[in-house]
Amino acid sequence: MAMIETLNLCKEYADLVALNNLNLAINEGDCFGFIGPNGAGKTTTIKILATLLKPSRGQAMIGGFTVGHENRKIRPLIGYVPDFMGAYEDMVVTEYLEFFAAAYDLHGTQRRQVVKDVLELTDLTYKSSAEVNSLSRGMQQRLSVARVLLHDPRVLLMDEPASGLDPRARIEMRELLKELKRMGKTIIISSHILHELAELCNVVGIIERGTLLFSGTVREALQRARVEHILHVAVAERTEDAARLLHQMAGVKRLSIVEEEAPAVTHPGSPGENANGSKGAAGPGLRRVMQVAFEDSALHTATDIPNRLVNAGFRLTLFTEEKVNLETAFMRLTQGLVQ
Repeated sequence: MAMIETLNLCKEYADLVALNNLNLAINEGDCFGFIGPNGAGKTTTIKILATLLKPSRGQAMIGGFTVGHENRKIRPLIGYVPDFMGAYEDMVVTEYLEFFAAAYDLHGTQRRQVVKDVLELTDLTYKSSAEVNSLSRGMQQRLSVARVLLHDPRVLLMDEPASGLDPRARIEMRELLKELKRMGKTIIISSHILHELAELCNVVGIIERGTLLFSGTVREALQRARVEHILHVAVAERTEDAARLLHQMAGVKRLSIVEEEAPAVTHPGSPGENANGSKGAAGPGLRRVMQVAFEDSALHTATDIPNRLVNAGFRLTLFTEEKVNLETAFMRLTQGLVQ
């Protein structure tokens, strides 16, 4: 049974449809990246799962309990981290955490130990006596995570946890999320920083205008977004002749010759000769590269490129496939380029 599940989940505000028959299934231990433009329905979904909003129709379940009917059983299972902390700024860090620990019915020695543990986990021990309003934005976000870990929830709902953070704070937040993932937490993260989601998440969902366009593993998202295979091919000389040869191959959609930076590699036995064939001190230069786009169904033909070039007398210097990343997948899926 899935740890988090939604069945035809809908949320409407007058004439605005925020969620349209959302169906999700997230297993225990998954780190789920929720991707979509502003207003797509990510925050609405997370607030429903956090029992802060009632759905208009459909169901949402966490740990087998139904949102709206069994909220008292759901809330001990979850920790909700909004994009803005909203802390009690006149408290010091320890007071802030002990206040919420008491709300979770933790007292005495147990409460002090739990507060100590979450401060260590979030690397805030050295700030335990600082006032909350003196903390940087990144530290406040880590304190918000520390707060929701006090009762050791099984599910973490994180709405844009890296929003507004500087690069260093984002790295620190990413490392913290990796540690929580290693602890076996089931995590939902909504974010616009797609390359970080690709590092953190094993499954993703892409949503636009309240409609889920894709849900599955990162690898499946990349495969679905790939409408063609692009190979980067270079030869030592006579690039135009090689291009004419490859253009005749079945399955080639288009072929272009571009200039790309060549690696700074000196050929053994040829002091001062660069990877692009020019003389002089070894260093980066430009080389002419053929970008060959193949139909997805013709990939088996594309793998014959090295043999065809070598048999025709060319010396192959580059043969690599262009990678599709999560940002590319997001753009293609949300633009409706993949049916």
